Amino acid sequence: GVGKTTLIQKVTQALKSSGVPIDGFYTEEVREGGRRTGFDVVTLSGKRGPLSRVSSVSSTSRQDCRVGQYVVDVVSFEQLVLPMLRNINHGSEAEKRICVIDEIGKMELFSQAFIRAVRQTLTSSGTVVLGTIPIPKGKPLDLVEEIRSRKDIEVFNVS
Repeated sequence: GVGKTTLIQKVTQALKSSGVPIDGFYTEEVREGGRRTGFDVVTLSGKRGPLSRVSSVSSTSRQDCRVGQYVVDVVSFEQLVLPMLRNINHGSEAEKRICVIDEIGKMELFSQAFIRAVRQTLTSSGTVVLGTIPIPKGKPLDLVEEIRSRKDIEVFNVS
């Protein structure tokens, strides 16, 4: 089926061409020689930076933010995403804006600042959030469950 990022990109293009103010980011896999070596964050304004990379070292230091074989580059993620979220949160309430957040998952949730910014964006009345959350498997992710149970959220399953 169509991947969620492809879907997000299609929706984003459609909204952009209809003149709706839209900003945000999506995650894209990085491939080298046919295998996936990590993920990048790509903002809708065209900036790109690493979200995570495969780590060859299994005995990395404990403070590493790891998801499986990937080490998350929290600093790079925050540098790209936080200014954009702050910017969208400071827009005027009169103008409806759309904020794309793909995705709110394990890797992204290593950033406490991101969690705060997402909460703020969701409560901002001028902003509509188009986001993706992972299908629950294993231990539930607090913010994801919080979003899932919000009254003002509609969840669609993309299969």
